[in-house]
Amino acid sequence: MASKILHKFRRKVKKHNTTEETAEDFPERSELDDDDTEGLSARLSGTLSFGDVGVPDEDCTQTAAANSDSDFTQSFESGGIEYTESLWGEVKHCNVLTKQLQESWKKSKGNYIVEKLIFEVTSANVVQDSSSKYVAYTIHIIKSGSFDDHKALIIRRYTDFAKLNEKLHKHFKEEMSNVVFPKKIIRKNFTHETIAKRSRAFEQYLQHIHSITDICRSKVFLDFFYLHDLKASQGLLRGGMCEDAIETLMNALHLQQKLGSWDAEHLLFTQASISLCYQELDRLEEAQAYCEQALQTIDNQKNHPLLVPLLHSNIRLSWKIAKDKRQSEARLQQLQESGIDVLNHPSLKEYLIKDFLD
Repeated sequence: MASKILHKFRRKVKKHNTTEETAEDFPERSELDDDDTEGLSARLSGTLSFGDVGVPDEDCTQTAAANSDSDFTQSFESGGIEYTESLWGEVKHCNVLTKQLQESWKKSKGNYIVEKLIFEVTSANVVQDSSSKYVAYTIHIIKSGSFDDHKALIIRRYTDFAKLNEKLHKHFKEEMSNVVFPKKIIRKNFTHETIAKRSRAFEQYLQHIHSITDICRSKVFLDFFYLHDLKASQGLLRGGMCEDAIETLMNALHLQQKLGSWDAEHLLFTQASISLCYQELDRLEEAQAYCEQALQTIDNQKNHPLLVPLLHSNIRLSWKIAKDKRQSEARLQQLQESGIDVLNHPSLKEYLIKDFLD
C-alpha cells in the first residue's frame, strides 16, 4: 500500500514541476544523451533514498509506514500541493544528492590514470669491508597510478651507476648527450650532505634515462636492475638455500614485470627457478603454477632445452595436486613422435644450476 502511495506522489510531483523545470535548471541532465542517462540510472539504482544515505530505494516503504496513513494519503491525493514537511525535505535531499552524483560522474568521465615508474632512494648506508669503504644506495621501483603491492628494489653503489653510465654512453651516444650524471669527488664522500645530494641525483638520473624509449628497453639498462639478482639466486640454488633464493627471484620477477623486460630467457629462468624452489619446499600448488607460467613463456619452442624437463615436472606436480595433466602429456607425446628423446634429459634442477644465464 505504501509503495503505491509513494508512486502516486512521485507522479504528482513530476506533473506539478513540468512547467517550471527547464534544461537550464538541470544542465547536468540536458548534457547527458539517452544512453548516458540510462547508464547513470543503472549506476545510481539502489543508492538513493528518501532519508538516510545508503538505504535502498525499496526500503522507502519503511519511511512511508512511519507516517500516519490517513494524513499521508490525504497530503497528495487531494487536489492541492500540500506535502508533509519531512517528506518534502527528503525529496529535496534526493534531488541535491542526484545532482552531486551527476556532476561527479561528469567530471570523472574521460579521466585516465597514467601509470609510470618512480625511482626512489629510500636509504643510503656506509659500508666498510676489508678492502674498501662505500655507500650502498637502496632504490625502490614503484609503479604509480595503480595499486602496487609488489616490492621491487635494488642496492647499488656509485661505481655501479658509473659503469652503467659508461655503457649507455657507448651504445647510446646521441641519446645520452643531455643526461647529467653526478661527478666523482675525492673528499667528503661520506658526509650527510653529499649522500643526500647523490641520492636525489641518482633518482633523477634513473628517471631521465627510463624516459628514453630506446634506453629503457635496452639489455644494458635492464641487466643493471635484475641480472645481479638472477645470478645471486642461481648461487643460492646450487647451495640448496631455496627460501633465500625465492625472495631474490621474486624481487627479480617484479623488476622484470615493472620494467617491461622483453628478455624471454631471463623471464623463463626466473619462473622455472621459482617453481623448482617451491618444489624443494614442498609447496606443490605454487610450484605447479609457476611451472605452467614457464611453459607458456616457452610457447612453441619445441627444441628449447628446458621444455622437456618442465613438461615432466608439470605432469608430476599436476598429478600430486589432482590437477588435469593430459595437455602436458599430449605435448610430451608429440615431442617424442617428432624424434626428440624425452626420456634421457637432465632434470630441471640440473639445467638451472648450470651456466644457463651465460
